[in-house]
Amino acid sequence: MAQRLESLYRPTHDEAARHGFVGALKRHVNGPMEHTLSAHYDALLASGGGVEQSGVRLQDERLFRLWASVLYTSQDLMWESLGETVDRLNPLYVERWRDLAGRREKLGSLQLDPSLTIPEPIASCEMHRQPGGYCHAADQDNLTAPLAYFSAADLYLSAKGFGLGQAAGTPAMCHLILAAARRKRPGLAPTCVLDMGCGPGTETIGYRMAFPNAEMHGVDLAAPFLKFAHLWAEHQGQAIHYRHANAADTRYPAGKFDLIVSHILFHETSGEMLPQILREAHRLLAPGGVLLNADVPYQTLTQSVPKRITNAWQVDHNGEPFWIGFADTDVRQALIEAGFEPEEVFAEYVPLGSGRYFIFGAAKKDG
Repeated sequence: MAQRLESLYRPTHDEAARHGFVGALKRHVNGPMEHTLSAHYDALLASGGGVEQSGVRLQDERLFRLWASVLYTSQDLMWESLGETVDRLNPLYVERWRDLAGRREKLGSLQLDPSLTIPEPIASCEMHRQPGGYCHAADQDNLTAPLAYFSAADLYLSAKGFGLGQAAGTPAMCHLILAAARRKRPGLAPTCVLDMGCGPGTETIGYRMAFPNAEMHGVDLAAPFLKFAHLWAEHQGQAIHYRHANAADTRYPAGKFDLIVSHILFHETSGEMLPQILREAHRLLAPGGVLLNADVPYQTLTQSVPKRITNAWQVDHNGEPFWIGFADTDVRQALIEAGFEPEEVFAEYVPLGSGRYFIFGAAKKDG
């Protein structure tokens, strides 16, 4: 190809300016505005109201309604502004996808399953209010859904100060997970790695680059995302094998992997699916293998009342149906019930920028 795919993802001057505005607005509403809400709750509490009463009062305050309306609008603006870039670039990516699909020689592979049953909430929910959801495709070659998600991830990383000056799609979050993996297993050198819920595959490439001698696999429910991931990997010169499958039933043989990773998979599943995915991960790990997951750091018992209120709003109004369900889950206990030994299980917060992130997982006992 005359151009690498990352060089094709280049918003115009005006598109980039709109993206920058939306990023700044999101940074403001999720930062200073939430801090102001928290201070206002403290004032309500100090005025004589109890914890529950002050929380109810906070939701009736104009300040809370302003925060909610700005956040809701910022999400609309994000998808609208990114949509201009996505609509412009989609034909270019589709052209390259069709070229790749017609090639006989490929570095990696892609297995699609048209009969795959998509579970809830992915089947019907527009996660993060992404128009059409993850599995939407106007036709079989359309890559609008993964391009929109890819674009949003790039916007969020830039808004939070990560990835600035780097090409769009540069792996970022994988480094957080890899650092945790090496703390748990110094000298970790897996021979076979699985990225569960790999999405558009940008982070999967990061794992492949970290372990160039390992066999690399990725699974996801969304066929359009996997097409994009396969395309992205091939044009990056990376041999990655993608499979269209449910993380709860991957159809890989038992003990195949010695490292399994995921990023923001679990808060987008359900209370029914979460334990099934953990049991599948235990089945797939070889003895001594490691499971590592990174997800949103909003576990209920660690959060202030105002943060619990804003998290609940995300469930009701921002395409996050399992946000609170995941936050309420005792992942340590869930891992133990999935078959991991208690002494091998961990769940902890790690620093990320000015905040922190939630890392949890386990090692599978040897023998």
